[in-house]
Amino acid sequence: MNVSIETLTGLERRLTIAIDSDTFEEQITSRLESARGQVKIPGFRAGKVPMKEVRRRYGTAVRAEVAGEMMQSSFMNAVQQEDMNPASSPKLDVVKMDPGIDFEFTATFDVFPTVELVSFERIRVKRPAAEIEEADLEMMIERLRDQHATQEPAVRPAQDGDQVKVDFNGELDGERVADACGEGMEFTIGQGQMIEDFDKGVVGLGAGEESTFDAVFPDDYRAEELQGKTVQFAVQMLEVNERKLPELDDEFFAKFGSEEGGLDGFRKEVQDNMQRELDSAIKNQIKQQVMDGLADTHEFPVPQDVVQREIQVLKDQMLSQFQMPPGQAQGLDLPDALFQDQAEKRVKVGLIVNEVIRAGELVADREKVDAKLQELAAPYGEPEQVIEWYRSNPEQMGNIEMAVLEDQVVDHILNAAEIEEVVASYSDVISGAAIAPPADEAAEVTEEPREGVAKEPQTDASAADASPEKDA
Repeated sequence: MNVSIETLTGLERRLTIAIDSDTFEEQITSRLESARGQVKIPGFRAGKVPMKEVRRRYGTAVRAEVAGEMMQSSFMNAVQQEDMNPASSPKLDVVKMDPGIDFEFTATFDVFPTVELVSFERIRVKRPAAEIEEADLEMMIERLRDQHATQEPAVRPAQDGDQVKVDFNGELDGERVADACGEGMEFTIGQGQMIEDFDKGVVGLGAGEESTFDAVFPDDYRAEELQGKTVQFAVQMLEVNERKLPELDDEFFAKFGSEEGGLDGFRKEVQDNMQRELDSAIKNQIKQQVMDGLADTHEFPVPQDVVQREIQVLKDQMLSQFQMPPGQAQGLDLPDALFQDQAEKRVKVGLIVNEVIRAGELVADREKVDAKLQELAAPYGEPEQVIEWYRSNPEQMGNIEMAVLEDQVVDHILNAAEIEEVVASYSDVISGAAIAPPADEAAEVTEEPREGVAKEPQTDASAADASPEKDA
């Protein structure tokens, strides 16, 4: 087998592989001999068909079949012989395949680039640090109460923040406006769900009360015939509901799995969860900075076939987030350009991380793998069974070991990187504001936010966006 290598563009390579005619023809003859004992041709006894007839009938097909198999096996032997690292499946093209001459074909493919690691001292990382203050804990508890608030009938007139249900009719110059009427409309006062004058007009009404008032539609209202117009509304208040925060009692604590220790036990549980969230945020932000630093400090081309596969992974992830039915998801064609930069960066960082692992001779620390398993299994009722399931699943264990290896890569790089400690508040660390660039380093030009556009009213009384509700 003779092999020649040609560099095309970037990472693309072309191998020209020649196999001597005798070897190729022997394979074809052997295959035809095997077929001779099995084929049935009228006029000949089974197994007695002349080879000439077998070759005449099946020679072309067998030649193509043998060629395909030899191209695959010879390609694998060639890349091993030439110590090449293909990044994509080869495009195989026959050059010569006629009897009596050497069989020759080409294989075109991308190779993985050579990654030369730079000094990790060039990587700069901001390490956020924060303590959970009493005010942070109180704010979190109030947030949990707010998330579990209920709507209960109010025994007073409607005010900002109340959820109300109304029937309404709108008239313009004495004529009923179908698009400004509705029944059983529910909205929250002061949340911008309705045009401003309508919102103000229902304040002060109790359940069962009626009122009339004028409301001016915005100049940019979607229904052009109502833009800037003053509509006379007649409104009947059907319900007024106010938000009620739950009491800090055992029933509330039980919703979060805190069934012992009363208020003190609940507060400790919340604080422990906040600490876990804080630790996770710090770890993830440091890891992201390290990965960004690796991408910024290394320059080399990436194999586009691998990038294309990564683009498909990103597309699938986005479609799964949409939670679309499979049929609809298949029909949604997301452009590759949306994911190109992200995919290229992920491939690039992955290649660098692999080289760091190789160069540093890093292996997944067994104690850290066991700790990761314990962490994953902890939320379940029978963690030992969960751990056993992971251990019996090679693919899942591989993912866990790779995650641990990535953490070890981060630690390895941090030993040399330039680290700046950033002391900040709990909320700033969680939100990422603690390590965000200063305002003067942000984008030079940002478009001013546009005001919301009001939704066009609907005549369907059951419609959720019946007039005069505003657009979000």
